Amino acid sequence: MKKIKNRSQSISEKLSSGIMGEEFVALSKEYAELEPIIEKIEEYQEVEQELEEAKELLEGEVDEETKNFLLEEQYNLEKKLPLLERQVKLSLLPKDMADEKNAIVEIRAGTGGEEAALFGADLYNMYARYAEKQGWRTELLSLSENGVGGYKEASMLVKGRGVFARLKFESGVHRVQRVPATESSGRIHTSAATVAVLPEAEEVDIEVKMSDIRIDTFRASGAGGQHVNKTSSAVRITHFPTGIVVSCQSERSQHKNKEYAFKILRARIYKLIKEKEAEKMAEKEASKKKIEWGSQIRSYVFHPYNLVKDHRTNHETGNTQAVMDGDIDAFIQEYLASERNR
Repeated sequence: MKKIKNRSQSISEKLSSGIMGEEFVALSKEYAELEPIIEKIEEYQEVEQELEEAKELLEGEVDEETKNFLLEEQYNLEKKLPLLERQVKLSLLPKDMADEKNAIVEIRAGTGGEEAALFGADLYNMYARYAEKQGWRTELLSLSENGVGGYKEASMLVKGRGVFARLKFESGVHRVQRVPATESSGRIHTSAATVAVLPEAEEVDIEVKMSDIRIDTFRASGAGGQHVNKTSSAVRITHFPTGIVVSCQSERSQHKNKEYAFKILRARIYKLIKEKEAEKMAEKEASKKKIEWGSQIRSYVFHPYNLVKDHRTNHETGNTQAVMDGDIDAFIQEYLASERNR
């Protein structure tokens, strides 16, 4: 901890000395990366100091009321300290080069027909609400609806500091068990949707050659004869080298749909390149499961009881509504902690 604080102080002094050019850019970036780590360390040390002071006061002569107050304070601080220690250790984990990037969250309805699409819409809203709680911004990139309020496919861009680092392990199958709103007989359905989290790749990261792609335009499909259906505003990009096909129809503007399609295409190519690099290095992580039925990372049960459970960490809660309202940070933090321990 002392080395990190000394390094931060050293960088701060260099930045204040008037350096310019590439060295200034590099040191500014390093300082920005160290700043949140320093904040966690200082918070940990402050609580550690408060705990020591409480213990010292308890060793002296104090009245019964003060003693009870100090004992309660000691209990709360001792409970808080391990959590802060875990946060410090998490902040010190080696970082993926993409960790500081924005993220593209893609959701696709899987097994289960209309109910799977309805669950896909619920997941989309869950992540949008979680992003709002974190102070991040979201932007709808692509949406394909099923006519009854469900999302067959949906993509959103999540912008903020360290977004990909926080969301990247949400990729996988999410399974739901409930009585759908479209089910009149009260029969329980089990269905699934897949989530893929990709780092946003800029043009500087991934160059897409125009000779490698085909761009098609078509009329967007949707419910109710919306304006979006009356013009050829939807865009489909086919990338021949990888076989990746991206379609965007969420905007009325063909230009905007094209821009969003390129964002998703670059992100998918970036992810594909990183996966191939990982395979070459033979560092396939056992905890990363294929996105297929039977390998779900999380289950959402609404009937006959309420339970949301992460199958990788066994972390669970009975407050399903809070989870669907975006209260998923405990699941994310628990998995990050398991990554650290592993």
